[in-house]
Amino acid sequence: MYKVAVMGDRDSIYGFAALGLDTFPVTEQAEAAKQLRQIAESEYAVIYITEALAAALETEIDRYRVERLPAIIPIPGVSGNTGMGIRNVKKSVEQAVGSDIIFNGN
Repeated sequence: MYKVAVMGDRDSIYGFAALGLDTFPVTEQAEAAKQLRQIAESEYAVIYITEALAAALETEIDRYRVERLPAIIPIPGVSGNTGMGIRNVKKSVEQAVGSDIIFNGN
């Protein structure tokens, strides 16, 4: 059975443990990259990652974008929404369709 993980700063992710998700608090980028690789190559199908951390690990995350699993999904942290999630949707649509059919260049 697949699992769900949440990565990010402790304050942003500790509430997800109450929902039964596995939390992985990280503070340093190098530590986070290593942790992401370990999680992605194990039995996790979904990895939620705070937007701030996802921005820092963008090249690492791109390695898994073409894979079926895991789905790596950015979520807002305690600092708020940066708009990264919607940018990723736009990027995925453009990649799948070949043009921006949803946002029309906005």
